[in-house]
Amino acid sequence: MQASLLKIHRFLASQSFYPLVLSSLLAIGLLGARMLFFRSWNYDMLAWNLFLAWVPYVFSFVALFLHRLSPRGWWLLPIPAALWLIFFPNAPYIVTDFLHLYDRPPIPIWYDIGMLATFAWTGCFLAIASLRTMQYLVKNFLGGFVSWIFVGGTLVMSGLGIYLGRFGRWNSWDLFSQPYDVARDIFLRLINPFSNLRFFGFTLLFTAFLMVCYLMFVSRTQLEELDQES
Repeated sequence: MQASLLKIHRFLASQSFYPLVLSSLLAIGLLGARMLFFRSWNYDMLAWNLFLAWVPYVFSFVALFLHRLSPRGWWLLPIPAALWLIFFPNAPYIVTDFLHLYDRPPIPIWYDIGMLATFAWTGCFLAIASLRTMQYLVKNFLGGFVSWIFVGGTLVMSGLGIYLGRFGRWNSWDLFSQPYDVARDIFLRLINPFSNLRFFGFTLLFTAFLMVCYLMFVSRTQLEELDQES
Protein backbone atom coordinates (compact mmCIF):
# COMPACT_ATOMS: atom_id res chain seq x y z
CA MET A 1 0.00 0.00 0.00
CA GLN A 2 2.76 2.42 0.96
CA ALA A 3 4.70 1.59 -2.20
CA SER A 4 1.60 2.27 -4.34
CA LEU A 5 0.99 5.63 -2.66
CA LEU A 6 4.63 6.56 -3.14
CA LYS A 7 4.39 5.65 -6.82
CA ILE A 8 1.26 7.80 -7.23
CA HIS A 9 2.97 10.66 -5.38
CA ARG A 10 5.98 10.53 -7.69
CA PHE A 11 3.74 10.45 -10.75
CA LEU A 12 1.80 13.50 -9.54
CA ALA A 13 4.99 15.33 -8.62
CA SER A 14 6.47 14.67 -12.07
CA GLN A 15 3.43 16.44 -13.57
CA SER A 16 3.79 19.53 -11.34
CA PHE A 17 0.42 18.61 -9.86
CA TYR A 18 1.02 19.94 -6.36
CA PRO A 19 2.16 23.48 -7.25
CA LEU A 20 -0.66 23.68 -9.83
CA VAL A 21 -3.23 22.80 -7.18
CA LEU A 22 -1.67 25.28 -4.74
CA SER A 23 -1.66 28.05 -7.34
CA SER A 24 -5.28 27.30 -8.25
CA LEU A 25 -6.36 27.35 -4.61
CA LEU A 26 -4.64 30.70 -4.11
CA ALA A 27 -6.42 32.14 -7.17
CA ILE A 28 -9.82 30.83 -6.06
CA GLY A 29 -9.14 32.03 -2.52
CA LEU A 30 -8.43 35.57 -3.71
CA LEU A 31 -11.58 35.57 -5.83
CA GLY A 32 -13.65 34.12 -3.00
CA ALA A 33 -12.36 36.74 -0.53
CA ARG A 34 -13.23 39.49 -3.01
CA MET A 35 -16.78 38.18 -3.33
CA LEU A 36 -17.18 37.63 0.42
CA PHE A 37 -15.86 40.95 1.71
CA PHE A 38 -16.86 43.27 -1.12
CA ARG A 39 -19.99 41.50 -2.42
CA SER A 40 -18.66 41.95 -5.94
CA TRP A 41 -19.19 39.46 -8.78
CA ASN A 42 -17.28 41.35 -11.48
CA TYR A 43 -14.72 38.60 -11.96
CA ASP A 44 -16.83 35.50 -11.41
CA MET A 45 -15.93 34.31 -14.95
CA LEU A 46 -12.37 33.70 -13.71
CA ALA A 47 -13.48 30.57 -11.86
CA TRP A 48 -14.96 29.11 -15.05
CA ASN A 49 -11.90 30.09 -17.07
CA LEU A 50 -9.66 28.38 -14.53
CA PHE A 51 -11.76 25.23 -14.77
CA LEU A 52 -11.35 25.27 -18.57
CA ALA A 53 -7.60 25.80 -18.12
CA TRP A 54 -7.44 22.53 -16.20
CA VAL A 55 -9.12 20.57 -19.03
CA PRO A 56 -6.06 20.28 -21.33
CA TYR A 57 -3.88 19.42 -18.35
CA VAL A 58 -6.22 16.57 -17.46
CA PHE A 59 -6.15 15.24 -21.03
CA SER A 60 -2.34 15.34 -21.07
CA PHE A 61 -2.43 13.52 -17.74
CA VAL A 62 -4.68 10.84 -19.24
CA ALA A 63 -2.42 10.50 -22.30
CA LEU A 64 0.65 9.99 -20.14
CA PHE A 65 -1.17 7.51 -17.90
CA LEU A 66 -2.21 5.45 -20.95
CA HIS A 67 1.36 5.57 -22.22
CA ARG A 68 2.64 4.28 -18.88
CA LEU A 69 0.13 1.42 -19.00
CA SER A 70 1.09 0.48 -22.57
CA PRO A 71 4.39 2.10 -23.66
CA ARG A 72 4.02 0.83 -27.24
CA GLY A 73 0.28 1.41 -27.50
CA TRP A 74 0.42 4.56 -29.64
CA TRP A 75 -3.15 3.92 -30.83
CA LEU A 76 -4.39 4.79 -27.33
CA LEU A 77 -3.15 8.37 -27.58
CA PRO A 78 -4.80 10.11 -30.60
CA ILE A 79 -8.14 10.77 -28.87
CA PRO A 80 -6.80 12.31 -25.61
CA ALA A 81 -4.12 14.12 -27.66
CA ALA A 82 -6.72 15.63 -30.01
CA LEU A 83 -8.91 16.72 -27.10
CA TRP A 84 -5.86 18.19 -25.38
CA LEU A 85 -5.01 20.23 -28.48
CA ILE A 86 -8.57 21.48 -28.93
CA PHE A 87 -8.80 22.73 -25.35
CA PHE A 88 -5.17 23.82 -24.96
CA PRO A 89 -5.76 27.56 -25.75
CA ASN A 90 -8.14 27.76 -22.77
CA ALA A 91 -5.18 27.60 -20.38
CA PRO A 92 -3.18 30.68 -21.48
CA TYR A 93 -6.42 32.46 -22.46
CA ILE A 94 -6.78 33.69 -18.87
CA VAL A 95 -3.96 36.18 -19.52
CA THR A 96 -6.36 38.18 -21.70
CA ASP A 97 -8.72 38.67 -18.73
CA PHE A 98 -6.52 41.66 -17.84
CA LEU A 99 -8.72 43.49 -20.37
CA HIS A 100 -11.36 43.61 -17.62
CA LEU A 101 -9.03 45.39 -15.20
CA TYR A 102 -9.98 48.88 -14.09
CA ASP A 103 -10.45 50.71 -10.80
CA ARG A 104 -13.55 49.52 -8.93
CA PRO A 105 -13.71 51.35 -5.56
CA PRO A 106 -13.78 50.45 -2.74
CA ILE A 107 -11.79 47.43 -3.95
CA PRO A 108 -8.09 48.40 -4.22
CA ILE A 109 -6.85 48.04 -7.77
CA TRP A 110 -3.67 46.42 -6.49
CA TYR A 111 -5.80 43.58 -5.14
CA ASP A 112 -7.38 42.98 -8.53
CA ILE A 113 -3.97 43.13 -10.22
CA GLY A 114 -2.63 40.48 -7.86
CA MET A 115 -5.73 38.31 -8.29
CA LEU A 116 -5.68 38.50 -12.09
CA ALA A 117 -1.94 37.84 -12.13
CA THR A 118 -2.47 34.72 -10.02
CA PHE A 119 -5.14 33.39 -12.37
CA ALA A 120 -3.03 34.27 -15.44
CA TRP A 121 0.08 32.61 -14.01
CA THR A 122 -1.88 29.48 -13.11
CA GLY A 123 -3.33 29.26 -16.62
CA CYS A 124 0.10 29.66 -18.23
CA PHE A 125 1.62 27.12 -15.85
CA LEU A 126 -1.14 24.61 -16.69
CA ALA A 127 -0.49 25.14 -20.40
CA ILE A 128 3.28 24.76 -20.07
CA ALA A 129 3.07 21.65 -17.88
CA SER A 130 0.63 19.90 -20.21
CA LEU A 131 2.66 20.84 -23.30
CA ARG A 132 5.80 19.45 -21.70
CA THR A 133 4.00 16.14 -21.14
CA MET A 134 2.74 15.98 -24.72
CA GLN A 135 6.18 16.86 -26.10
CA TYR A 136 7.62 14.00 -24.06
CA LEU A 137 5.13 11.59 -25.67
CA VAL A 138 5.80 12.89 -29.18
CA LYS A 139 9.55 12.62 -28.59
CA ASN A 140 9.16 9.01 -27.49
CA PHE A 141 7.40 8.01 -30.69
CA LEU A 142 8.75 10.43 -33.32
CA GLY A 143 12.03 11.84 -31.99
CA GLY A 144 13.30 15.11 -30.55
CA PHE A 145 13.28 17.16 -33.76
CA VAL A 146 9.64 16.37 -34.52
CA SER A 147 8.72 17.06 -30.90
CA TRP A 148 10.00 20.65 -31.19
CA ILE A 149 8.10 21.15 -34.44
CA PHE A 150 5.08 19.91 -32.51
CA VAL A 151 5.72 22.48 -29.76
CA GLY A 152 6.06 25.35 -32.23
CA GLY A 153 2.92 24.35 -34.13
CA THR A 154 0.94 23.96 -30.93
CA LEU A 155 1.93 27.41 -29.67
CA VAL A 156 1.05 29.06 -33.00
CA MET A 157 -2.37 27.39 -32.94
CA SER A 158 -2.74 28.42 -29.31
CA GLY A 159 -2.05 32.07 -30.14
CA LEU A 160 -4.61 31.83 -32.92
CA GLY A 161 -7.10 30.13 -30.62
CA ILE A 162 -6.71 32.78 -27.92
CA TYR A 163 -7.45 35.49 -30.49
CA LEU A 164 -10.54 33.68 -31.75
CA GLY A 165 -11.74 33.26 -28.18
CA ARG A 166 -11.18 36.84 -27.10
CA PHE A 167 -12.17 38.78 -30.24
CA GLY A 168 -14.07 36.26 -32.37
CA ARG A 169 -15.99 34.97 -29.32
CA TRP A 170 -15.47 31.37 -30.41
CA ASN A 171 -14.77 28.64 -27.87
CA SER A 172 -13.47 25.09 -27.97
CA TRP A 173 -16.97 23.62 -28.06
CA ASP A 174 -17.62 25.37 -31.37
CA LEU A 175 -15.07 23.10 -33.04
CA PHE A 176 -17.58 20.31 -32.45
CA SER A 177 -20.83 22.20 -33.02
CA GLN A 178 -19.79 24.70 -35.74
CA PRO A 179 -16.53 23.44 -37.32
CA TYR A 180 -17.32 24.91 -40.75
CA ASP A 181 -18.01 28.40 -39.37
CA VAL A 182 -14.82 28.40 -37.29
CA ALA A 183 -12.72 27.23 -40.26
CA ARG A 184 -14.34 29.85 -42.50
CA ASP A 185 -13.59 32.63 -40.01
CA ILE A 186 -9.91 31.62 -39.86
CA PHE A 187 -9.65 31.25 -43.64
CA LEU A 188 -11.11 34.70 -44.32
CA ARG A 189 -8.64 36.29 -41.94
CA LEU A 190 -5.69 34.45 -43.47
CA ILE A 191 -6.48 35.47 -47.05
CA ASN A 192 -6.99 39.12 -46.07
CA PRO A 193 -3.82 39.85 -44.06
CA PHE A 194 -3.82 43.64 -44.48
CA SER A 195 -7.39 43.85 -43.23
CA ASN A 196 -6.58 41.68 -40.22
CA LEU A 197 -3.31 43.05 -38.87
CA ARG A 198 -4.57 42.73 -35.29
CA PHE A 199 -5.21 39.02 -35.92
CA PHE A 200 -1.65 38.38 -37.08
CA GLY A 201 -0.05 40.68 -34.53
CA PHE A 202 -1.95 39.19 -31.60
CA THR A 203 -1.25 35.62 -32.71
CA LEU A 204 2.47 36.27 -33.14
CA LEU A 205 2.73 38.14 -29.84
CA PHE A 206 1.10 35.38 -27.80
CA THR A 207 2.99 32.67 -29.67
CA ALA A 208 6.27 34.39 -28.78
CA PHE A 209 5.16 34.97 -25.18
CA LEU A 210 4.21 31.32 -24.68
CA MET A 211 7.38 30.10 -26.39
CA VAL A 212 9.57 32.14 -24.05
CA CYS A 213 7.61 30.88 -21.02
CA TYR A 214 7.95 27.31 -22.25
CA LEU A 215 11.68 27.56 -22.93
CA MET A 216 12.25 28.96 -19.45
CA PHE A 217 10.32 26.05 -17.94
CA VAL A 218 12.12 23.45 -20.05
CA SER A 219 15.55 24.89 -19.25
CA ARG A 220 14.74 24.66 -15.55
CA THR A 221 13.60 21.04 -15.75
CA GLN A 222 16.71 20.14 -17.76
CA LEU A 223 18.87 21.70 -15.03
CA GLU A 224 17.12 19.57 -12.42
CA GLU A 225 17.70 16.44 -14.52
CA LEU A 226 21.38 17.37 -14.81
CA ASP A 227 21.62 17.75 -11.02
CA GLN A 228 20.12 14.30 -10.55
CA GLU A 229 22.65 12.73 -12.93
CA SER A 230 25.65 14.36 -11.23
